[in-house]
Amino acid sequence: MKLGLFGLFKASAVSVVAAAATVLGLGGLNLYTYQRFTEEMPVAELAFEQLDNRRFQVTLRAPEGPERQFVLQGDEWQLDARMIKWTDWLTFLGESPLYRLDRLSGRYIEIDDARRNGLSAHALGDDSGIDIWAFAREAGDWLPGIDAAYGSSVFLPMIDGAEYEVSISRTGLLARKQSEEGVR
Repeated sequence: MKLGLFGLFKASAVSVVAAAATVLGLGGLNLYTYQRFTEEMPVAELAFEQLDNRRFQVTLRAPEGPERQFVLQGDEWQLDARMIKWTDWLTFLGESPLYRLDRLSGRYIEIDDARRNGLSAHALGDDSGIDIWAFAREAGDWLPGIDAAYGSSVFLPMIDGAEYEVSISRTGLLARKQSEEGVR
């Protein structure tokens, strides 16, 4: 009789677990019918002062750090960021993507100008500790839950007196001109 009660208890427990899993699974499928709210947030402001022909001093202000200044050469500026997105169950749990500003550089409209004049580039990231983004890129599909397959960048003209705001969303970087000075 003991085995009969134990078997009945075991069958009941399995039934309860199966029912709970079904409810959670169907609830999870329903949640996937909703679009996630993607909030855009500012990550940098850039202000430009022309020093010479195709040479600019850039003041970069980012919410997470001190104001910094750089000299860039070229016709346009480019800001690059590394992005880590979560996949699978981490996205389901509501984990937000992560980003790190990586590089600020000058670029030329014409390729021949870039070859002739060289590029100016400045590292913005802190290389302390283990580089999770690089590790996740190397690991590829072997590391579940993390998508670090790409970065994001924006580029716009360098104009004396111009100011830009750069924001990030779940899809990448966005840049908008903030000042009307120096409009060409």
